Amino acid sequence: MSDDSRSFEQDVLDELGDDRLQEIAGLLGTDASGAQDVVGTTVSALSGDLQGRAADPAGADEVRQAFAEAEAVQEAPQAAPGDQPLQGVAAFGGLGGLAAGGMMSGMLAKMSRPVANAVAKKTGIPAATVTRVIEMLIPVVLAVLSRRAAGTKAGGAAPKGAAAPSGGLGDLLGQILGGKK
Repeated sequence: MSDDSRSFEQDVLDELGDDRLQEIAGLLGTDASGAQDVVGTTVSALSGDLQGRAADPAGADEVRQAFAEAEAVQEAPQAAPGDQPLQGVAAFGGLGGLAAGGMMSGMLAKMSRPVANAVAKKTGIPAATVTRVIEMLIPVVLAVLSRRAAGTKAGGAAPKGAAAPSGGLGDLLGQILGGKK
């Protein structure tokens, strides 16, 4: 299951799981299919904004540092020898760990208002409701981003100079996010 064969949105939906998807559906007053559509629209908007931020020289350093931190979290030993490594949201110290900080979570949180407004305009769902959905999605998006970033780095798919300002970050994001935008 390579990053190329799976969409970023699908990985987020898989990480989200049926229970959280049903929770989002209840929040939206829709069924699981409607919730999947809103999640897909929201994740697409978040990834597009992230790529836009990376393309802007003023935002590229912040995105680069956030991805470096996300990779470090994913690669860091989380458990004693012999224990199962933490996965998904648990790898970030649970929701409390996300609230406590992290550059990527902070960047996604900053992006949430404009994304919520864009998704609300597109779907007709109130922005406040979309914001609550985004709050539920941020830990899931973080888990998928960090896993993909670490996999891209480990798989050698990222150029050695991916941190160079000459578009390497955009190429890396294209690999991590599926190159949709």
